[in-house]
Parts: sequence; C-alpha cells; structure tokens
Amino acid sequence: MLNKKYFQKVRGDLLNYAGVHREVIKICGDAQHLAKKAIFAMQRDGGKDADKLLEQARALLAGLQKKHAKDSRVFDEGAYKAAMEEFAEAALFSEYLRGEEMGEIKNLNVSSESFVGGLCDVPGELLRYAIKSATEKDFKKVKKCFDAADAVLRELMDMDLTGYNRQKFDQAKQAWYKLEQVAYEVSMKG
Repeated sequence: MLNKKYFQKVRGDLLNYAGVHREVIKICGDAQHLAKKAIFAMQRDGGKDADKLLEQARALLAGLQKKHAKDSRVFDEGAYKAAMEEFAEAALFSEYLRGEEMGEIKNLNVSSESFVGGLCDVPGELLRYAIKSATEKDFKKVKKCFDAADAVLRELMDMDLTGYNRQKFDQAKQAWYKLEQVAYEVSMKG
C-alpha cells in the first residue's frame, strides 16, 4: 500500500535538513546581529568598527552561501532572508556615509528582494543620522540625508513592489515624511 523505501528517504532528508536548519538560524542570527551593530556604529561615526562588523557579517553569509550552494531550501529560510536584508541595509548605509553611490553590493550574492528590503530601511537610517546631525547643528548633512532619502524613494516608486516589500516601501515613505519635516525645521533655523 505504501512505498516504505520512499517514505524512509523523505524522512531521512527531513532529518538531515533539521541540522542544516539549526545551523542556518545560528549563523544568520549572528550575521544579522553584526549588521545591526555595524549600523549602530555608523550612526555614532564609528566607521572603522562598522567596517569590521560589516565584514564579519559578510564573511558569515558568504560562507553559508558557499557551503549550501546546492540546497535552495537554505535561501528560503526566514532567518536567512532577514540577515541578508539587514546586511543590505548596513552595506547601503555604509556606502552613503562614505560618499559612494548606493548600488550593487559587492562580494556577496544578494537577491533583488533582499536588496530592496534593505534599501527600504535606508531612509529610516538617514532620518536618524539627520536628527543627530541637526542636534550637532550640521544642517548641510541634514539636507544631504533628505536628498538621499528622496532619491531612494524615487527609485522605489518605479518598482512594482507587492507583498512584503510593498509594506517595507510604506515604511520608507513614513521615514521620508519625517525626514522632510526635520529638513523643513532646519531650513527655518538656518
């Protein structure tokens, strides 16, 4: 009635993947934590620390990609997607702070979905950086943050975002609105 050999094969595959699943969750959690710490360091002008943290996160994710290149299930894991998105956000914000063009993330395979998810979070980081800059009375930085967030929103508007990334886009717009208010208030003082 049942093909016992096939059921045994499926059971074995699932049991083997359970170990991979735990490994993915651990590595991705570590990478996501490092990327978050890198962003925190960037917000406090800790560029060298941020670069080290970002490189550690990249190395963890690149190692995972290499080790499990033939098992696509790894790249569908929520922990993996969250870590990649956080890394993309940190890498893009780092490019902005270094005065570079925000664009393709080098030395790591980042899906379009993870890239867009990370990009949608950049206006929130720009808002925080602008507020810090405004308290330091560096009004030129506030204007630069607003201009960068505006450019990001314009690009995102041209994408046909649905589902999760549509929600992320809505969050990006909210950050942009708040940043617009900060830029306006600064312009009234400067």
